[in-house]
Amino acid sequence: MVEQTSDENRRDIATHKLAVGAVNIVYRETGASRGVPIVALTHLGANLDDWDPRIVDGLAKGRRVILLGYHGVGRSSGSVRTSIEQMAEDAILAIRALGLTRIDLFGLSMGGMVAQEVAHRAPGLIDRLILASSGPAGGPGLSGMTRVMVTGTVRALITFRDPRSSLFFTRTVAGRTAARAYRKRLGERTRDRDSAVSIGVIRAQLAAVKLWGSRPPTERSPFDGPVLLVHGDSDRMVPAANAAALEQIFRAPSLTVYADAGHGAVSQYHDQFIAAAVAFLRR
Repeated sequence: MVEQTSDENRRDIATHKLAVGAVNIVYRETGASRGVPIVALTHLGANLDDWDPRIVDGLAKGRRVILLGYHGVGRSSGSVRTSIEQMAEDAILAIRALGLTRIDLFGLSMGGMVAQEVAHRAPGLIDRLILASSGPAGGPGLSGMTRVMVTGTVRALITFRDPRSSLFFTRTVAGRTAARAYRKRLGERTRDRDSAVSIGVIRAQLAAVKLWGSRPPTERSPFDGPVLLVHGDSDRMVPAANAAALEQIFRAPSLTVYADAGHGAVSQYHDQFIAAAVAFLRR
């Protein structure tokens, strides 16, 4: 059971390790113990510290939130996975190892791809599903993410900028302002931080997304519960056409597209996103 934690000290919530077979998976949990817990899966190249504190704080005000790591990423042991399917199977085993039989699932970017595969393999495990800045198998432009990420990273480093600013946000005034605020928030946690993500992890995950994007398009998900879809209209990493593609594979989707927003749309519009997510998850 988890005790309610204030916004001021959520940044210091403990990092735990969960034994799943021979592998230890890092995770953090916060929020109220009541209700269906939310399990959150993060984006490509991210560890637990890359979760925007405003997103975690907002979701945790009335719910138990579990930030779940991936094999071989950060302080998790095991080998980094090279397919979305492997990551999904790992997530299912970890969720069950936590003793959970029913969850709400929130997937961000690559985490949304993993969440879709979890919903495909274990639809009865999920009550409600949130997919942010993500795309379905065979989605438009997903197989080109490697090129976009490598090109954007090189350009950012040449100009001494954080690659996340150009990859996740637009270059408009609003986008640049949101990027600065986002980077500042990611530095709020100063203790018990997760281990840095290696280049090998990023390569493996890029390969996984490329395989996902090269698969035949998904026709229909076996998950028939409510789905909240959110996307930025100027997402370079996962083109916005993927949001419309996701609408077609779920039976009960609700889509919001944020204007002048890139891959970091939920962080740029964190207040609006949290309000929508809380309303969507309310029973």
